[in-house]
Amino acid sequence: MRLRHVPWAQELLDANPQYVPQNLPEIKGQWQSRFPKTQPIHLEIGSGKGQFIVNMAKAHPHINYIAMELQTSVAVRILERQLEDPVDNLQILNAHGGSVTEYFEKGEIDRIYLNFSDPWPKKRHAKRRLTSPEFLADYQQILPTYGEIHFKTDNRKLFEYSLSSMSQYGMYLLGVWLDLHHSDFEGNIMTEYEEKFSAKGQPIYRLEAAFNLSDDHDSKFFAR
Repeated sequence: MRLRHVPWAQELLDANPQYVPQNLPEIKGQWQSRFPKTQPIHLEIGSGKGQFIVNMAKAHPHINYIAMELQTSVAVRILERQLEDPVDNLQILNAHGGSVTEYFEKGEIDRIYLNFSDPWPKKRHAKRRLTSPEFLADYQQILPTYGEIHFKTDNRKLFEYSLSSMSQYGMYLLGVWLDLHHSDFEGNIMTEYEEKFSAKGQPIYRLEAAFNLSDDHDSKFFAR
């Protein structure tokens, strides 16, 4: 889908450094200084217009959130939400998701969300999928030992690929939902795409995975 160009987007992002940091190389390893409270940091890669991440920040004030969005014309929509109804535990990173190690130090992020990522259906583009081994290796660098990835999609083939990719990488599947909206999962916050696809009756697939198991993790794998 072609994105509509927003000519004033960059200007508005630049005018609000309190929400959109500009000196990214200096912030690497210092993200906690961007928030009023030192608390776990969760990162969403590919935040779109920000419905999920903004509502997560409102629902969980004890967690700091970073919305990472490449497209300037889309990232500005997250900023507009912030300007209209500010939350102090949300920052916006207008940058490419393939470069997470450029922006975050080892263990600086506690959890990563991947919601409705581009499926890149052609086999030759598999390395571009955000759950490919190449990306998982980068995520592992910025997450702590027991860091988690939470993933949602409407694309069954991408979901199957992601299950296989994470398993082969050695990750532990903490939870697998084959029809999220008809499960007993509580506290789901929908993205814009999720609302659109679920309204058409499409099942939403979800998984939680960790690079290592801690005492707090349930070691029993399950599917729903």
